[in-house]
Amino acid sequence: MNFDQQWIEYDYNPFILFDSHAKVASLNSEAQFLLGSVNSKLIYDLATTYASSSFGFNTTFLDLEYGRYRFFAITVGYENEDFIGIRLYQMPSYKFSKPKEIGELVNIYNLVDLCISSNSISNDIKYIRDFDPTLPEIRLQTNPFIKMVNKIIQAMKDNSSVYFKIYFRVGEHVRFEGVKYSLFSLEMKGENINLKMKSEIEMLAQENNLFVEFKDSRITINIPIVNE
Repeated sequence: MNFDQQWIEYDYNPFILFDSHAKVASLNSEAQFLLGSVNSKLIYDLATTYASSSFGFNTTFLDLEYGRYRFFAITVGYENEDFIGIRLYQMPSYKFSKPKEIGELVNIYNLVDLCISSNSISNDIKYIRDFDPTLPEIRLQTNPFIKMVNKIIQAMKDNSSVYFKIYFRVGEHVRFEGVKYSLFSLEMKGENINLKMKSEIEMLAQENNLFVEFKDSRITINIPIVNE
């Protein structure tokens, strides 16, 4: 692998080269993780849609979202009918400023159950759990995390039921100083969300060194698995 190829391989932005049959001919390491969240045919269709009308390169600014990935622009290029390449310019998704949390190893299920139990005393909401049982203990700052989850539950108090899901984010990770950390998510879903509390929840997530997503009727906290 020459120096130019190494630049592409370790680029923070996904790069994918397709052949004329929409098959992936080559891709860099970041694109491998992207394709864990989106079908390659969708990216191929994106490339052909925004390609220049003649051979060459074309850059387009647009908002794209695939799972945890968000992009603000793409560049599409081709020199012949055999191959077409696309580079997606990634917005920062996770503010992961340090690889280890100050705190002790905790059981995430116990923390979430504690939050549910404490909030269920004062209301008649039905809390539904769907937990992947295979997650290991992780390092978290317990009190700030509980405060954040409680705030999200309060933002969903106008629902008859709230759905909780804990699951691995397959193929996704955050990287710090060359070390990759797998991710899991705590997702909370309810038809009615008080978005006036969004900025406060986002602030609490930042204080916890975590990333929170608001989409449709869901609030999702994405958490790195740090247990060293």
